[in-house]
Amino acid sequence: MAATTETLTAERILEATEEVLRRHGPAKATVVDVARALGVSHGSVYRHFRTKAALREAVTKRWLDRTSERLAVIAAEDRDAGARLRDWLAALFEAKRHKAGDDPELFATYMVLVEESGPAVGEHIEDLTAQLAAVIRAGVADGTFTAPDPLTAARAVFHATGRFHDPCHAREWTSPGIEDEFTAVVDLLLRGLRP
Repeated sequence: MAATTETLTAERILEATEEVLRRHGPAKATVVDVARALGVSHGSVYRHFRTKAALREAVTKRWLDRTSERLAVIAAEDRDAGARLRDWLAALFEAKRHKAGDDPELFATYMVLVEESGPAVGEHIEDLTAQLAAVIRAGVADGTFTAPDPLTAARAVFHATGRFHDPCHAREWTSPGIEDEFTAVVDLLLRGLRP
């Protein structure tokens, strides 16, 4: 067991926690279950995450960060700001739909974790808004957009597209015509940002 404890990392614990949550759900998953899945004592898990709540917060943050990291690549691209904004919003919509549709058990678990989560969700939203603001700011700089305050505009865009990324709307993401509705909203927003 000592060799396993030496190689135990926070990342391995988070991977195992995802599996345990997928299998047992948030109400029944315990730190002991995670430790058992890793072949270590629960004390070994607690050395990395002091409480069950800290472990659950870290798993939630990791899940949210996956989306943020993919979107950051689009936000940082050096190309037309309008196309970049459209692609960023489409990637956000697709990432959320993918999570909800491909792994519904884990998505449902994360919905519970997000509700009890500490700062992870707020930090995620701030990160996404900052990415949007960077795209809008670049568009203002090159004359593609007009926005006196890119951060305020970014928040407005984020909220206006909530139906396509806020998990409370997940049931609607497979509705017939949802793609057309998404395109109509994005077209409207882009027209509103253009000079």
